[in-house]
Amino acid sequence: MEYVARLKHLQASPQKVRLVANLIRGKNAEEAVTILQHTKKRASKPLTKLLKSAIANAENRDDSLDVEELYVKEIFVDGGPVLKRVWFTTMGRAFRKLKRQSHVTIKLDRREEAAE
Repeated sequence: MEYVARLKHLQASPQKVRLVANLIRGKNAEEAVTILQHTKKRASKPLTKLLKSAIANAENRDDSLDVEELYVKEIFVDGGPVLKRVWFTTMGRAFRKLKRQSHVTIKLDRREEAAE
C-alpha cells in the first residue's frame, strides 16, 4: 500500500529541489531522513519535514506497520506558479526576476522481503 505526502508552493526552483530529491529516491525511509539531515542544500529542510510527514501518514493509516520496512518508492518535483518581479537597476533599466515555486510529492511503500 502506498502512503503519500505532498508539499505545494515551496519557494525554491524545481531544478534545485530535484538535486536533493535524487539523493533519497529508492532509499529506506530512515536512511533517507538521515541523508537529508546531513545535506547542506536549502531544499533539504522542507524535504525532511515532508518525508517525516509521509512516515507519520503511514503510521496513522496502518497500525501493524513497521517503519523500518518503508522505503521511498517515488519522489517527484513539479513546477508551481512563477512569481514575476521587477528588479530596477541604474540608468532607468529594469529586469524581470522569476521566483519559481515547486510542488513535491513523496510516495512511500513497504519493502517486500524475498521469501526464502
